[in-house]
Amino acid sequence: MEVRSEGIQVRCDKIQGPVIPRTRLRIWFIRVCSSIVLWTCLVQVVTVSELWHSRLISGITSGIYHITQVQLPIQADNGVSQPPPTFLPARNYTSNGFLRVSCNGGLNQMRAAICDMVTVARFLNLTLVVPELDKTSFWADPSNFEDIFDVKHFIDSLRDEVRIVKRVPKRFNIKNGYSTLEMPPVSWSNEKYYLEQILPLFGKHKVLHFNKTDTRLANNGLPLDLQKLRCRVNYQALKFTPQIENLGRKLIRILHENGPFVALHLRYEMDMLAFSGCTQGCTGKEAEELKRMRYAFPWWREKEIISEERRSQGLCPLTPEEAAIVLRALGFGRETQIYIAAGEIYGGERRLVQLRAAFPLIVKKETLLARDDLQHFQNHSSQMAALDFMVSVASNTFIPTYDGNMAKLVEGHRRYSGFKKTILLDRKKVVELVDMHQNGSLHWKEYADAVREVHEKRIVKPTRRRVILDKPKEEDYFYANPYECLCEETNCDDLLGQLP
Repeated sequence: MEVRSEGIQVRCDKIQGPVIPRTRLRIWFIRVCSSIVLWTCLVQVVTVSELWHSRLISGITSGIYHITQVQLPIQADNGVSQPPPTFLPARNYTSNGFLRVSCNGGLNQMRAAICDMVTVARFLNLTLVVPELDKTSFWADPSNFEDIFDVKHFIDSLRDEVRIVKRVPKRFNIKNGYSTLEMPPVSWSNEKYYLEQILPLFGKHKVLHFNKTDTRLANNGLPLDLQKLRCRVNYQALKFTPQIENLGRKLIRILHENGPFVALHLRYEMDMLAFSGCTQGCTGKEAEELKRMRYAFPWWREKEIISEERRSQGLCPLTPEEAAIVLRALGFGRETQIYIAAGEIYGGERRLVQLRAAFPLIVKKETLLARDDLQHFQNHSSQMAALDFMVSVASNTFIPTYDGNMAKLVEGHRRYSGFKKTILLDRKKVVELVDMHQNGSLHWKEYADAVREVHEKRIVKPTRRRVILDKPKEEDYFYANPYECLCEETNCDDLLGQLP
């Protein structure tokens, strides 16, 4: 027995020699596999959370996210650290489907459309996909939503109202039997249209794609909570990217260091002149160029336009020369710092000669910032427009020479910010007075007095929007005067006065 026992012991020793390293390898392999499985599970949990947004899973993934993220304090303009923003808990609801939207137009037209589409998604209990921006318009800007707006802030700040995702989940693609319905919603529609005409479509199509979004929601007649949500998106959720915000604040700081300034939205740009048919002050060659451009864009419906008639009706943007003589009449002196909030002025420096002669302190973003500062923004017209937008909102006085989308949205922002001084020019009366002065019918004092008298009541003050039944295009635009959002109480009579 001893011999056998010793023999067994000896054999065991021989066997155990090579077993030890194999065991360690096996333990190491098990640990690696466990880690892979664990991280795979975490990824699956996050994916399921994005698709179904269950409150439990959202809580777990949110906790994991906050544990793994380093929260950096936000620096205010005065250099004082501010805590990161806190957001309300996500709203828990059963989604009726996914809403994709392709915004059309320039930056501010798209901005208003985004506010409208968030509101539609909230009202219909939909999941909104981060909006797609127009890349085919005159400006041909390749920027995506996340290149202009802080997409994370947009999603998080609205999570208590509507669920927003970056893309439609792959399981809702055509391979799995789902087809996306492409359509433009009817312009100026109220909530009844979306409830009765649009919502039933999600029963068959889980994904709808609105391929046009401009002015697709009514100005008036909507419930107060929907109007306030439009404002919340516009004034809080649509925050520019840190890169745009930082450069915009730098521009504003430089301007304020040099004293008060007027932001002149001089909409005398090639696309506007071609679209409107306004050629006042242009050479014959330039007028032909503008006409060719108008014909090149089939969705610009009016082709044959008489510029003189259009101008006399007040439907043309003021020329730089007209802007100069109007600003002088309004009392702005040579010492006034004027920021030109616009793209390239058609005709270049030749058209700015009179304006510069009257106001030597004319500046633009291109003259205030170093070339390196703007290098990233070149060939990105919407990002450049975002800088002009920020400066216009922050200016001491804002004067638009045309009532386009930017002028309207800046006006609304300035109302929301405490009714900063905004002067809305009466273009029809202005060109009449300018012509009378230039042909000698009105001496300077008479002309200047008349201009000031016309605009005494055109400095923006609290007022209700003008409602014109069955003519929404002729109503006051919601985003220019969102009066429902200017006071906390349902009844705003103290601010706006009694209804007539």
